[in-house]
Amino acid sequence: MSETPKILVLAGRRSATLDPMAEARGVSHKCVVPVGGVPMIERVLRVIDEAFPDAPVFVSIEDFDTIRDQPTAAKLAAAGRITAVAAQHNIVDSVTDASRTSGFPFIITTADNVLMTPDSLHRLADEGRRSGADALVVVAEKQAIRAAHPDGQRRFYEFKDGGYSNCNMFWLGSPRALGAAEAFREGGQFAKKPERIVKAFGILNLIRFRMGRHSIARMFEFISRRFKVDIRPLIVEDGRLAIDVDNERTHRVAEEILAREGAPSK
Repeated sequence: MSETPKILVLAGRRSATLDPMAEARGVSHKCVVPVGGVPMIERVLRVIDEAFPDAPVFVSIEDFDTIRDQPTAAKLAAAGRITAVAAQHNIVDSVTDASRTSGFPFIITTADNVLMTPDSLHRLADEGRRSGADALVVVAEKQAIRAAHPDGQRRFYEFKDGGYSNCNMFWLGSPRALGAAEAFREGGQFAKKPERIVKAFGILNLIRFRMGRHSIARMFEFISRRFKVDIRPLIVEDGRLAIDVDNERTHRVAEEILAREGAPSK
């Protein structure tokens, strides 16, 4: 059994503009959009509570009232286990501000990570402590993701040893990891917008990435040197973990996977 970690859930709005899925369903935040009949944030909090029944949970959101009435949020609040931290305008500032409240080390995930599992949280916590790394980034390989659902992901980071996608699960082991987090200030999505690689990781790493000259582990070594932190990939076999709910397509995919697995709809 893993030692109980602290867990941060990013649930805020990325901009003042209403998320299209939230707007279509008449809610203020994407995190309360139902997937298979259950709001996304409720699914994520349930998994966290199942994995670590004593874990302190921090939720980055503009107003905690947005999720206060969700059953698991209410349960955690009654037990004194949930803390709301104000979401900022971008991911980096949200994580940095939350870290001042949570302290280190901690796990980060997102409220749209509805296919996350207790086992994946345990593995990340165990590997984070065992490795001593400043940061871990959970990734899954292309074949595993397509095996989970052929339409689960359409873009991958291609390396010498295969294509990968991240799973919106991170271990931050020390404040040094916040330096590497600066790479995500504009929201990441490097596979969609490669020009962000130049700004975040440098032109040489863009060339290496584009040419597929190195393994994923080697690329993380280059990135670690750039930011002067020890940041490593944690490769998982469960391809579902790389399918978060970003749009209507992935919303449909997540519902299909949950229905196939008989997940609760209430």
